Amino acid sequence: MNSPANPATRSDGYTSSEELGVRQSGGVLWLTIQRESRRNAISAEVLAALTEALNQAHTDRSLRAIVLTGAGDKAFCAGADLQSGKSFRFDYSEPMLGFANLFRLSRQLMVPMIARVNGACMAGGMGLMGMCDLVVAAPHAKFGLPEVKIGVFPAQVLTLLNGVIGPRMLAELCITGEPITAQEALQMGLINRVSEDLDAGVQALLDRFLDKSPTAIRRGLYLMKRIGAMSFEESMAFTESQIGLLALTEDAAEGQAAFREKRPPNWSGR
Repeated sequence: MNSPANPATRSDGYTSSEELGVRQSGGVLWLTIQRESRRNAISAEVLAALTEALNQAHTDRSLRAIVLTGAGDKAFCAGADLQSGKSFRFDYSEPMLGFANLFRLSRQLMVPMIARVNGACMAGGMGLMGMCDLVVAAPHAKFGLPEVKIGVFPAQVLTLLNGVIGPRMLAELCITGEPITAQEALQMGLINRVSEDLDAGVQALLDRFLDKSPTAIRRGLYLMKRIGAMSFEESMAFTESQIGLLALTEDAAEGQAAFREKRPPNWSGR
């Protein structure tokens, strides 16, 4: 395999490395953390490779979706690699750090991200799951924020999970450090669905939006990711302007024409 120091750049511009598998198929970018022996824990190499892949995806108009997962069936991502002894050592001269920057980058993406949770999703892995728009989990998947067990707290992850689930449940996860099951995560709205056949579950979700307007989804994600911190009136004024702009796009004209003519739309993505 290719080492992180010598990644392989393919013709589509994406780069695979030893610790992050990257493949593109049918407009879907698949990112697989390949550290199965370490429960797909986040290393500096994984962080750098994910950042590079999402930076590339940010400008790739051919993409319709991104799927993030881990190798094997034991863990999606166990969080920081504690065995390295460097997980919580930072350069305090830098006001912005790598993991937080990855989360910031995810907020700029206008392509739907799906977390394919194939096993344990813990600590920083909850952050990777939280930066995705949709989540499909295997029945045996577990979700947890165990940071208090090692004397720290899920600080950055809180920013992503705050508002996804209720404050009481989020406080319980953070303060107890105890995990929950996939069914419990589904009931509280942390994930979208649990699927016995994980790949079929992911594909079923992809099939529900890959035939929809790329423009509507792109501009819709832009809208959704920005109104969270707005007041009611700010949000209303912003969305008021956004629907007017969206109505001027080629896809909006095509979608309405196809509806009137009773035919499938031919999206241009513009």
